[in-house]
Amino acid sequence: MIPAGAPILTAAQIVAAEQAVFASGVSQDALMERAGAAVARETARFAMGRPILILAGPGNNGGDAYVAARLLQNEGLDVSVVATGAPKEGAAARMHALWQGTTTSLYAARPRPVLVDGLFGTGLARPLERGLAAVFADLCAQAEFTLAIDLVSGLDTDTGADLGAPLGVDVTLALGALKPAHLLDAGLERSGRVLLADIGIESDTGWRTVGRPRLHTPHAHSHKYSRGLVVAIEGAMPGAARLASVAAMRSGAGYVVLAGAEPWQGGPDALVRRRFGSSADLAEFLEWDRIDAIVLGPGLGRDGNADAYLRAALAADKPLVLDGDALSLMATNAASWLQTRTAPTWLTPHSGEFDRMFGFDGSKIDRTLAAARATGATIVHKGADTVIASPKGAVRVLAGASPWLSTAGTGDVLAGLLAAQVAQGAKSVQAAEAATWLHGRAAQLAGPAFHADALIEPISQAVDECLRV
Repeated sequence: MIPAGAPILTAAQIVAAEQAVFASGVSQDALMERAGAAVARETARFAMGRPILILAGPGNNGGDAYVAARLLQNEGLDVSVVATGAPKEGAAARMHALWQGTTTSLYAARPRPVLVDGLFGTGLARPLERGLAAVFADLCAQAEFTLAIDLVSGLDTDTGADLGAPLGVDVTLALGALKPAHLLDAGLERSGRVLLADIGIESDTGWRTVGRPRLHTPHAHSHKYSRGLVVAIEGAMPGAARLASVAAMRSGAGYVVLAGAEPWQGGPDALVRRRFGSSADLAEFLEWDRIDAIVLGPGLGRDGNADAYLRAALAADKPLVLDGDALSLMATNAASWLQTRTAPTWLTPHSGEFDRMFGFDGSKIDRTLAAARATGATIVHKGADTVIASPKGAVRVLAGASPWLSTAGTGDVLAGLLAAQVAQGAKSVQAAEAATWLHGRAAQLAGPAFHADALIEPISQAVDECLRV
């Protein structure tokens, strides 16, 4: 579980945020005391009187660990500290000096029911030493409960890459802000449940986790056009466009048109059908001023007709959601395809599509931001760690969505949800964040082992949870 709407800071950003706290008159010792107190509070809550083993490294993460050890011992709990080396200077050294309890070396450590990981925090850039990693993993495996201070030791702060982090951590207590490692790559499965402690650090970088959107009930005088008109373009596999269409209907769009060469099969009677005989017919239809959003790509195919439909949609001066085959058709030339567009565009690639389209390096957040800036589009980079990025640098991350979403058609549903949000007036990241939240919540409500069609029914309940009258 990941805190919703929480700030995300990189290693460099958290250092800058801490420096701002120090500049305001708060000492490093005072900030470390706050962090250690938060760790002690959560550890005591989960320990429920059981003996505690605290691992303390030589840096500031270890300083937090020594504070927590002292406070827990003062509460009468049975606490032992394992140190990999004494801090040499600064606040961490002063906190180490205040600890008067038992301290042993890592290689002499004996397992205890509760383990607190304070070995390494933000800034770890190299793999854990092999022997240390093995002992650490063994202590975690034998503990009944493990809590990591800020980050699980052995994760790259900014990418979530595995640098020797153990499995089996139950809770990570993030200090001041979430870090990319809590949300991305190996960090997503190694961090356990993530809690966020407010220790008085403030910084708004425009990066946050996805939060529940605030949607509106239609006004008394609303009508089908005022609530947004979505056009979904059908291609070689018509079921995918129907999924997108019905998802748009379920999530609040007032009017949804399924446009295709033969758009008659399946779907509800309320879904309006529009036949076009050629890409020229489609282009003419897309000039209709009632259209508020177009979704193209689900089941489109990759033949000559699909290419012509993509060109017609890109030429239309309408907000456009591109998914699936539309992304494959653009391949590595997405920026060129989009360079003449003035209306807003959203791209929704999964990781395979993203890697084929873009060659950027860095974390998933870095790569998604680079793609957004290169294309001028809002990118929804799907996956267990879905990253949303705008060309202006805003980022939202949804981590820990239902793994049952890994089935055919669920991306088509997301495309329809996004088109509906766009048609109802949501902009850029706001539209993508709302659609992603609704998608994830519908999956939770659908339960395990669902197929994409089963996502449709719970969308209305997910919307209901977001409504303001």
